[in-house]
Amino acid sequence: MKTIAVYPNIGKKEAPLVLERIFAFFADKPVRLILPKDESRFFRRERYGVENIWREPADMALSIGGDGTLLGVCRSYGTRSVPVCGINIGTLGFMADIELDELETKLNKIYTGDYRIEHRLLLSGFVNSGGHKRFLGHAINDVVIAKGGVSRMLRLGLRINKTHLIDYQADGLIISSPTGSTAYSLSAGGPIMNPIVKALVLTPICAHTFNMRPIVIDEKDVVHVKVAAIHQDIVVTFDGQESYRLLPGDEVIVRKSRAQARIVKFEDKDYYQILRTKLWKNV
Repeated sequence: MKTIAVYPNIGKKEAPLVLERIFAFFADKPVRLILPKDESRFFRRERYGVENIWREPADMALSIGGDGTLLGVCRSYGTRSVPVCGINIGTLGFMADIELDELETKLNKIYTGDYRIEHRLLLSGFVNSGGHKRFLGHAINDVVIAKGGVSRMLRLGLRINKTHLIDYQADGLIISSPTGSTAYSLSAGGPIMNPIVKALVLTPICAHTFNMRPIVIDEKDVVHVKVAAIHQDIVVTFDGQESYRLLPGDEVIVRKSRAQARIVKFEDKDYYQILRTKLWKNV
């Protein structure tokens, strides 16, 4: 019996109906469905609820929501080798591969194994503060160093591997994976990259110099960012969902993780078709 972990976004109004359709589809099949404990209570399916669900052995995870929901689930399973499939009920759903009008068709493909798994680069983020280095977390899209609510800019010292590249002033810096090139990095002027490209993108946020431009580097490069500011309202965020406070003088280190995210894809769509239908559908 296969086990599928289902992660519905309780903030989406379509989530109850989608969950109902998923349970109806698998009702007569040898598949065990499990839900996070809180979500199981919210949707009145307590018998399927599991504490610490990410520790439960699973063959696949389904996220019901937008790309944000999918990112969170992927981070939870990034080190567990569990593939994740996104069901889009968000506004864009660039990463989610199932739309509502094809739900049962794609669930049948999952059941019969008619899908492929794309391995996506994960970023690992660390901070060196006061001479002590500690791991902060993983990101699928990006690690962002930015000012908080204050209007004062940051002074950033950028080093790649052992080479000091530039000191500059800006509102922040985005270190993006190829998957995240269509997220915050794109809105800040970064390039679009196919997720299979083995590279990282460094995109400044409102740099106060013409010398600092988006840079594409090798995926094996290690990025060091020294943060200097006269204020203490500085944060580093992971996929825009997890954030940590930084202090002036801290160094953020970002590198390719040994783990990878595994995202379920189907053969009826390719990356450039998704670009066309999601980003440029009105062009």
